[in-house]
Amino acid sequence: MSKIAIVTDSTSFLPAEYVQKYNITVAPQILIWGEETFRDGVDIQPVEFYTRLKTAKTIPSTSQVSPSSMQGIFQPLVEQGFEVLGLFVSTKLSGTVQSAIQAKEHMEAAGAKVTVVDTLATSMALSLIVLAAARAAEAGASMADCVAVAEKARENSGLFFAVDTLEFLHRGGRIGGAQRFIGSALNLKPILALKDGRVEAVERIRTKSKAHDRILELIAEKVHGKSNIRIATLHANAADDAKALLERAKQQNNTAETIFAEVSPVVGTHTGPGTVGLAYSFE
Repeated sequence: MSKIAIVTDSTSFLPAEYVQKYNITVAPQILIWGEETFRDGVDIQPVEFYTRLKTAKTIPSTSQVSPSSMQGIFQPLVEQGFEVLGLFVSTKLSGTVQSAIQAKEHMEAAGAKVTVVDTLATSMALSLIVLAAARAAEAGASMADCVAVAEKARENSGLFFAVDTLEFLHRGGRIGGAQRFIGSALNLKPILALKDGRVEAVERIRTKSKAHDRILELIAEKVHGKSNIRIATLHANAADDAKALLERAKQQNNTAETIFAEVSPVVGTHTGPGTVGLAYSFE
């Protein structure tokens, strides 16, 4: 095994068994709710978040990992003799990469070896990139090879998701090209995608079930004829819908791996409850 430590941020919300198996370090993003501050996935979990959201009088906001917190994550790994590979949420959605770069620059004078990659992704699309790099590191790949694996995974991955409302993305400023859907009929379900690191509009579908059907079609188009197909769910307080969607995706595609996962409270703040989608990667 190469002496490379993989660090990502909590928007990936990779299931715990993968984090433990590949010794991945997760930097928690920050959820701000009134006068309270929570570390994403540490001080607040999805069940608590959505329960509280139902009756909340104030809507939470989010903040990126600070440079000092990032350095506090990198430093112990460097001291243990690791080279650090940081794979973080898209710079077009968050300033997390900038925080990581500031921490890296502060540590370089002492000889620390830290590499930071902008994945142009978030949620399980980010996790699939992280997993590809972590598996390469476990197999003994060099830092250069791990970065190349991550960059290839970045090119060969993506996600599609349907939201109940664009209100949360609009309020959080993460709506990107989906802005043109604002003011649409309330019964239409927008399908969105990550494109070049931004949330972009794909199309509007009449019902939730048809939106999920369309997500499956879009995924199938992306992975057709590809190998080592991996598909993961992302859902915000919609586990049953996500499980059903993942099962259908597994049946319709020749998958090497499927992962059932939800989104972190910080991501849920921007997507809103009821969001369901699929992330994919291939070789």
